Amino acid sequence: MQRPLFLGVFSSKKGSKMKSYNVAVVGATGAVGTRMLEQLTDTTLPIASVKALASARSAGKKVKFGNQELIIEELTENSFEGIDVALFSAGGSVSAKFAPYAVKAGAVVVDNTSYFRQNPNVPLVVPEVNPQALDEHNGIIACPNCSTIQMMIALEPIRRVYGLNRIIVSTYQAIGGAGARAMEEAENQYRSILNECVAPTEVEAHILPAGGDKKHYPIAYNALPQIDVFTDNDYTYEEMKMTMETKKIMEDDSIAVSATCVRIPVLVGHSESIYIETKKEPNISDIKRLIAEFPGAVLEDDVAHQIYPQAINAVGKRETFVGRIRKDLDAPFGIHLWCVSDNLLKGAAWNSVQIAETLHQRGLIHPVEQMKFELK
Repeated sequence: MQRPLFLGVFSSKKGSKMKSYNVAVVGATGAVGTRMLEQLTDTTLPIASVKALASARSAGKKVKFGNQELIIEELTENSFEGIDVALFSAGGSVSAKFAPYAVKAGAVVVDNTSYFRQNPNVPLVVPEVNPQALDEHNGIIACPNCSTIQMMIALEPIRRVYGLNRIIVSTYQAIGGAGARAMEEAENQYRSILNECVAPTEVEAHILPAGGDKKHYPIAYNALPQIDVFTDNDYTYEEMKMTMETKKIMEDDSIAVSATCVRIPVLVGHSESIYIETKKEPNISDIKRLIAEFPGAVLEDDVAHQIYPQAINAVGKRETFVGRIRKDLDAPFGIHLWCVSDNLLKGAAWNSVQIAETLHQRGLIHPVEQMKFELK
């Protein structure tokens, strides 16, 4: 059943007026921003108004919001007057510059970029996993990396009962994680190969594996073991994000985390092969039960009937799907599992809106008393 869209001030059961919020979406024309607007049409967050913000080149255009069309406004330092909640998904440099102005104007920011994730003053939140981290927020909340979010949903029910010593994850990430332009380029590559008989190695590539790196490779009929640029330790930033974010969200630096992140030719839906070592010897039937009962997780694990999570089936859904759960044949504390989620929804837009809902439920949408972020 669809949840109600709130546009205005509604009465509570006791007859008193419920607070409703003015919401801004920064990056409203992007792959995640458009989905944020979609998610806001089906939310428990009471909404009075929605403002769509983007760069100057998009100002004046229109974007869909339910049955309405919003006129896009140019993002400026003065865009947040009267805004209660600002959802950001327009790149780290945009968040770095404009999020503090939103906080100064009295808004609470939910940022979907990587810019604030490791800031000690900023909680990094997956609402099903660590909602308590919101309680001491300083005006900005960070949404974790898409690949981290779904892994947290899959592993948190196990961690709570059996503990975690080690996580080794290999991701199979959709092109959509690199943005709308990357998806468009991939579709053009396939058209060139199929319609114009261009060899896969000869198609044009300008974006993947990382827009800021020196070389670019085709994704059509390919798999690229690089997401983001490489760090000094030969891991990519995407891989290091998963490592550092996991420790921060689970509040446990002792968990050993190692990731290999791969881009594959799927438009939407990240898949992950995860190996974990628990602190207590695990029971697979119990682990399946724990996952099936955990909020936001859906157990799809019936190999006798070839039922397991698939990216194509996760598209457009808010849940994380978990299956192929099995014990390691040689390690008594080892478990293998597979999880899939829509990286543009639970991995980004929905997790951001869900954070806003949780802030509302906990009475935490209010101006901060003291700014802890620098205006640039």
